[in-house]
Amino acid sequence: MTGSSINWISGDELYATLGMARAIRAIQRDLVAGLDPAHDLSRVIDDLEHGQLLYMPSQFGEFVGAKVSTVAPQNPALGLDRIHGVYVLMDAVTLVPVALMDGQALTALRTPAVSAAIADHLAPEDVEHLVVFGSGTQAWGHVEAMRTIRDVGRVSIVGRDVRRGEALVERLVASGVSARLGHADDVADAQVVVCATTARTPLFDGSTVPDDALVVAVGSHEPDARELDASMIARAQVVVEDVGVALREAGDLIMAIGEGGFRATDAIAMRDVLTGAVRVDRTRPRVFKSSGMPWQDLVVAAEIYRVR
Repeated sequence: MTGSSINWISGDELYATLGMARAIRAIQRDLVAGLDPAHDLSRVIDDLEHGQLLYMPSQFGEFVGAKVSTVAPQNPALGLDRIHGVYVLMDAVTLVPVALMDGQALTALRTPAVSAAIADHLAPEDVEHLVVFGSGTQAWGHVEAMRTIRDVGRVSIVGRDVRRGEALVERLVASGVSARLGHADDVADAQVVVCATTARTPLFDGSTVPDDALVVAVGSHEPDARELDASMIARAQVVVEDVGVALREAGDLIMAIGEGGFRATDAIAMRDVLTGAVRVDRTRPRVFKSSGMPWQDLVVAAEIYRVR
């Protein structure tokens, strides 16, 4: 690759080029093929007056890439998306940029794809009830991702903003999904629970989740914020992207450890599950706690570039 022109790939083109199923398979393939999140480049997060600035570089195989992203918590009240950004994909040998992508769209695709890549191993085979906390882009994406790996009977949306929740339910129903507004108690008969919120305190009572359920938590990447309580973490087989990152950034785990409900040595890297190094324990709930890592953007961006 030695071209000097940079191809711009818009959000619409990104989605049209790479569907959810192929994104999921690319993540599974690369982790099994040798990508080790423990060796990923460090993410940098800087606090700003009105949010955060994130720099997320990574390298694997043929490519190097970096995403510059912003998180502005006040944006939804202004009618704007909370996350924006751009992604630069470069040839690993020459370091020549080969593509510039919509970072917001890339994040919206790769996050649920990562969740589904591991949920394909952790979730029950039969998913009659999917409960999703949140009503934004990630809530929609996770419904799509879970329906890609499992036949889902019905979906309950639980959100603080009733109007946004109703809008998501209407969108899901229009797409052919059996969906309704729900409440936190719905986790009691769910096979999969997804938490995709900006909450800083637990969303539900973890003791009420069925023994054979999977809980996916993607909403926070800060040590003092969590969506899951200590009882949920204590009961579960806990899988993370990388143990080191989780113990620095995943408040769900960090606070559970501080409260005596979890041991750091019990966290499992998702790569170990995908490669078969660790067996899934189906006698208790499974939790996948995601903090978001640069390698995820690179895998999906590289696959988009290859397919395109």
